[in-house]
Amino acid sequence: MSDKKKNVSFKWAFKEYIWPRRKMLSLGLVLILIRSAAGLIMPGATQVLVDDVAKNNDVDLLWLVLLVVAAAILIQAISSFSLTRLLSVQAQLMISQMRVQVQKKIMKLPINFFDNQKSGALVSRVMSDVEGVRNLVGTGFVQLVGGTITAIATIVILVNINWVMTIAALVPVIIFGIVMLKAFGYVRPIFRDRGKINADVKGRLTETLGGARVIKAFNAEEQENKNFEKGVDTLYQNVKKSLTATALIQSSSVFLIGLASTGIMGLGTYYMMGGTLEAGEFIAFMLYLAFMIAPIVQMGNIGSQLTEAMAGLDRTQELLNMDEEDDPAVRTNFLAEIHGDVEFDDVSFSYEESKEVLHNISFKAPAGSVTALVGSSGSGKSTIAGLVATFLNPDSGQVKLDNNDLSKVNLKSYRQNLGVVLQDDFLFEGTVRDNILFPRPDASEEELMSAVKGAYVDEFTDHFEDGLDTVIGERGVKLSGGQRQRLSIARALLADPKILILDEATSNLDTESEAFIQKSLNELMKDRTTFVIAHRLSTIRQADQILVIEEGKIAEQGKHDELLAKEGRYHKLFTYQSRI
Repeated sequence: MSDKKKNVSFKWAFKEYIWPRRKMLSLGLVLILIRSAAGLIMPGATQVLVDDVAKNNDVDLLWLVLLVVAAAILIQAISSFSLTRLLSVQAQLMISQMRVQVQKKIMKLPINFFDNQKSGALVSRVMSDVEGVRNLVGTGFVQLVGGTITAIATIVILVNINWVMTIAALVPVIIFGIVMLKAFGYVRPIFRDRGKINADVKGRLTETLGGARVIKAFNAEEQENKNFEKGVDTLYQNVKKSLTATALIQSSSVFLIGLASTGIMGLGTYYMMGGTLEAGEFIAFMLYLAFMIAPIVQMGNIGSQLTEAMAGLDRTQELLNMDEEDDPAVRTNFLAEIHGDVEFDDVSFSYEESKEVLHNISFKAPAGSVTALVGSSGSGKSTIAGLVATFLNPDSGQVKLDNNDLSKVNLKSYRQNLGVVLQDDFLFEGTVRDNILFPRPDASEEELMSAVKGAYVDEFTDHFEDGLDTVIGERGVKLSGGQRQRLSIARALLADPKILILDEATSNLDTESEAFIQKSLNELMKDRTTFVIAHRLSTIRQADQILVIEEGKIAEQGKHDELLAKEGRYHKLFTYQSRI
């Protein structure tokens, strides 16, 4: 990573997280300086005890010195507690706020972002990447500044005692500082990669746990174990690299500081032998030297933490800078009321550049009508549905609602009038009631029961001991495919949308369930502009228009009987299914 990238990231972090909390951090800095100033009492007191109290047998001065030292220790204890209480709690608050901010941002990103990400990796970005901010807002950054000030103040005291010994001590410390900076430059990209690797490993683990039934069914436990082991080893290799750099910093500090201490011991003894340095001054010098070196060594640890924090914030900044799907600068049209006329005007779309999936699609779906999309797999049916749902945007042409270009419409104002029932619709862990109420948590009991009866959910929940309050497990694992589908339809009924998309809504149903659902779908589609995707052509006979999609184009268009009479592609599909 270039220095420019680092600078940009630090400026961003400073502006976003440090500067808005400058008052709180300034108070923390004052507490650190008070604690450090109190700590400086001990070396000076030691010098007085050796050179004045002990030599002169001054008992009164002894009691005064002990009183001052005790007061300094009390001040250190109080300031340390206040510092931790102030900054550490604030840092945890900041982490909580950032997690909420990142989660909100992720939910504003377009569908294709989720299609290209593992859910476990996204969880890692929300929960783990932001944790490093505690070293900016918490004690880390303030200790770095406070430690620097303390070290400078201590150097001034050391120079006053003996400037030659001070210079001799500073040379190894400066070398240590250079080594430390080089190490941090090496470590930061490693920390950044670690965030990505960690997210990948968590993502794979999440998939493994979610797919336990499939893994066991295909006897693939060993294969999954090897995949996870490989990911964990990659993470280990990354950690090993950072530990090497950290070990270099620590060993350098031990060696160079030990070297400085050895030199000072020799010089101090030489000056005492020459009578130019008192024993008390030498002891005080050594104590002050330790007081100077301690924050510098601490800066090494803090610097490592800040480097890791910046690596995580790099990834967070990258995510927060992504374009949202509901861009307020582009989507300026708010829909107050929807009639329901949908029109595709010369629409083309591609998922990848130069690989067009839809080619110049044009058709109208009047308000309250049912448009069925049929065709072979991969022909473009779900893509058309995705464009209607505004999950996708056309590369060219327009998808219009009541003559409004949907690419310019505020998504919230549109989607509150949209209902979708998917082939494998997602159910949340919780109760049947919770899942049906999902689009409208404040719906009345009467509205809830209307949706329940309309989708024939009561036909199976009446047999459950807890009825609608039955817990269905993660993704509705405790329900059958048909039961899950009816629950999804009840949810759509409760949402009461103007635009409805049914994507293979009856594909998971047995014949008996399909009969139930077909009745509820007829109720659901009443007075709503509906788009139906179905392989079972028997479910779309009553559609107002049927679009036969082949290779991204409308091959045929018309009603069921009209298309059969043409004896074209629809006739072949229908005849083939009738024989099955």
